[in-house]
Amino acid sequence: MTSILYSNIWETDPELFELIKKEKKRQKYGLELIASENFTSLSVLQCLSSCLHNKYSEGMPGQRYYGGNEYIDEIELLTQKRALEAFNLNPEEWGCNVQPYSGSPANLAVYTGLIEPHGRIMGLDLPDGGHLTHGFFTASKKISATSIFFESMPYKVNPETGLIDYDKCAELAKLFKPRVIVAGISCYSRCLDYKRFRQIADENNAYLFSDMAHVSGLVAAGLISSPFEYSDVVSTTTHKTLRGPRAGVIFYRKGIRSIAKDGKKIMYDIENKINQAVFPGLQGGPHNNAIAGIATTMKQVKSPEFLAYQKQVVANAKRLCLSLQDRGYKISTGGTDVHMLLVDLRPMSITGSKAERILESISIACNKNTVPGDKSALNPSGIRLGTPALTTRGLVEADIDKVAEFIHRGLLLSKEVTAISGPKLDDYKRVLNTNESIKAKVAHLREEVETFSNKFLIPGLETY
Repeated sequence: MTSILYSNIWETDPELFELIKKEKKRQKYGLELIASENFTSLSVLQCLSSCLHNKYSEGMPGQRYYGGNEYIDEIELLTQKRALEAFNLNPEEWGCNVQPYSGSPANLAVYTGLIEPHGRIMGLDLPDGGHLTHGFFTASKKISATSIFFESMPYKVNPETGLIDYDKCAELAKLFKPRVIVAGISCYSRCLDYKRFRQIADENNAYLFSDMAHVSGLVAAGLISSPFEYSDVVSTTTHKTLRGPRAGVIFYRKGIRSIAKDGKKIMYDIENKINQAVFPGLQGGPHNNAIAGIATTMKQVKSPEFLAYQKQVVANAKRLCLSLQDRGYKISTGGTDVHMLLVDLRPMSITGSKAERILESISIACNKNTVPGDKSALNPSGIRLGTPALTTRGLVEADIDKVAEFIHRGLLLSKEVTAISGPKLDDYKRVLNTNESIKAKVAHLREEVETFSNKFLIPGLETY
């Protein structure tokens, strides 16, 4: 009998393998429009399933708490070097930590390193397009760890334009006196004004921390404004527009921070604070297979193919925006400069939850999302759409027009369901699952979507 150590998963665990195959089929036959998702390269997948997963390596290169890390050290140092090169950073002025498990732990490490418990931060409010880790809380509950362990004050967008109100942000900062100002987004389709954020930070002697998780691929390609010119610390995930493994990176300033009145140089002291916050402050051993995946991702970033990909991501997002606008949909901020767009469904009398559900039923994945003016993140009025994953599969503008048509037909079908079910989401789901006429229409549209999606390849799927 063959040992379980050397047997394939389809031999040792066919039940689990069947579920993996179902997810593989869902990805291939569905249209992935979740802005924070992508399909990574075959070389990254090979890193993730390599022997590097077996090694414990707490600590930094050259300062490990375990032996046997000679080659792990080389891999991590190579990853750091390539990460700096990917964003054209001078190693005398910038360093990076590539050990965070993902974006949220990376952000928490930044706060932990830079400010004391209950120190003050300001970030874009979650209902206005910010992220949970930027300090989100409600009137009755502190939601994220950031708001639990630190004191946060949100800044917001103008509810009419959907654009960040920088003047109001500056006014709030003068009152709140934050130690860290967060320039970052989770659902905001315009470029950030990092220079303005720097001015606000300087007025309050605050650090400027930029979270470029969503747009880092576009930054690396030079297609949008870069946070590095103005920021003290920059974090990113590596799996969104960067198209790498699920992991995080923190970049931090080195060298001279400012010149005192007496001419004395005031140096940055961020490096050790960040590194010690990551380990031993918040994490144990890093995931070396993911770090290797970051290394090969950052090498790909410097290729002409990557630049062409990022240009197509933006072109596809703009085309999706226009195609939906031509069909009468309202897009928050009136358009997009990046890889995502926010569709305001209030004029269509469709909720975000119902839109997400109907689109999922026809094999289109997106996520419900708040729009400017929403009162609750639990009952959002919009959906967020992104193009990185579909662009990886090879879709171009003409294909995106077809995707917009599928979305439109799905949302029209949603209105039919609501006409039968009434306003409650539970009743809506019941009609979707039981009404024979609706089920037939959903099945027909799903078949069209899946036939269309099946024409496009996904990297790595042919390997198992």
